[in-house]
Amino acid sequence: MARTVNVAAARRRLVLALDVDSVREADRLVRLLEGEVGLFKVGKQLFVRAGPDVVRRIRRRGGEVFLDLKLHDIPATVALAATEAVRLGVRILDVHASGGAEMMATTAAAVRSVCRRERLRRPLLLAVTVLTSLADADLRRVGIAATAARQVVRLARLAQANGMDGVVASPREIAAIRRACGPSFVILTPGIRQGGDALGGQKRVETPQAAMRAGADYLVVGRPIREAADPVAAARAVVRAMAEGLAAR
Repeated sequence: MARTVNVAAARRRLVLALDVDSVREADRLVRLLEGEVGLFKVGKQLFVRAGPDVVRRIRRRGGEVFLDLKLHDIPATVALAATEAVRLGVRILDVHASGGAEMMATTAAAVRSVCRRERLRRPLLLAVTVLTSLADADLRRVGIAATAARQVVRLARLAQANGMDGVVASPREIAAIRRACGPSFVILTPGIRQGGDALGGQKRVETPQAAMRAGADYLVVGRPIREAADPVAAARAVVRAMAEGLAAR
């Protein structure tokens, strides 16, 4: 009985990355996997191709959406974009923590305001820390002397202090973020790979079991499920691995 509960809890925490080039393919994956995952991630590729209507299509089917646009601009611009995302009904929305304290605080205030004024559901606001495609050497090339691990924690603290509900970070930094920001701070983790999976441009990766055991709240998985011969079986395998990690906490 306990294992069934763990699997259900793990399923709600799995986010499928809809990094595809057509609405038709997105629709196919949503139909196929809507009972197997907790949320669908709409990122830049699909959003630029299909526009906001792809979010509405998923929501009409009852699916939850993580709108992964990594907003990064002057505070007013990001706040206005976040307000429109709220009106789309997304469950999770992200901005870049490197946009700064004012950008994050202004966005958080704008989201609270529109939700209160228009009686809308408030999404989780997450701040992207350091992309999982970057290693320490990559940060040095853009003038950041800190290691990825230290930079992630620094940005997580900044995000928490300025109204963000949590962060997007690689599985390698989960434990450090938990120590710095506490148990209720949300951590969404890309860079998830099972043994033998291709890295696909990711550099800081972990298995689903290890990420959940370390304290992740949500895991984002794309290619290992989308490109599997049997995406349903692949999603179920990831969920089982996540449940094992949850049980080991």
